[in-house]
Amino acid sequence: MPRPIPARALTMSTSSDIATIRRATPDDAPALAELGAATFTETFGHLYPPEDLQAFLARSHSPESWARTLADSQRAAWIVTHHDGRNIGFILVGACKLPVQDLEANAGEVHQLYVLAEFHNRRLGARLMELGLEWLASQGRSPVYVGVWSENHGAQRFYGRYGFRKVGEYGFPVGNTVDREFILKR
Repeated sequence: MPRPIPARALTMSTSSDIATIRRATPDDAPALAELGAATFTETFGHLYPPEDLQAFLARSHSPESWARTLADSQRAAWIVTHHDGRNIGFILVGACKLPVQDLEANAGEVHQLYVLAEFHNRRLGARLMELGLEWLASQGRSPVYVGVWSENHGAQRFYGRYGFRKVGEYGFPVGNTVDREFILKR
């Protein structure tokens, strides 16, 4: 079980030796679009034909799509900024949108959680996860779900440390490619 995060961390910045994490605002839409596209491509880009990847990024990681996301009161995002000014990670949480059978009315979801590969294993993902789970709890969102690519064993282990267990599967479209995704629940 993750350690509780003080309520002040939900709105204030937190710092480490290499980065600051703060709640994203609508002004962060362009930065999150760029970071979302970069992290998705770094993690999964090799899996898709270029046209499928570009169609997905244009739909899911445009400044306009992030502006709509950040304006949604049912969602919250945090962004990690390296001390050199680069944005290096983020989390997006909110109401569950996964295709869960008999979905609970107050279910929450970890929609996205990414950190650039060069910054893995520095507990940034864990810090983001703790902030996201704390916010979901403060909004009365329970249980919490996350969708994970069936072959992303590292992410499955990460979420397992937070008590998530597989409860289903679905197809996740990236352009014309459909990935097998696991639905995990906590």
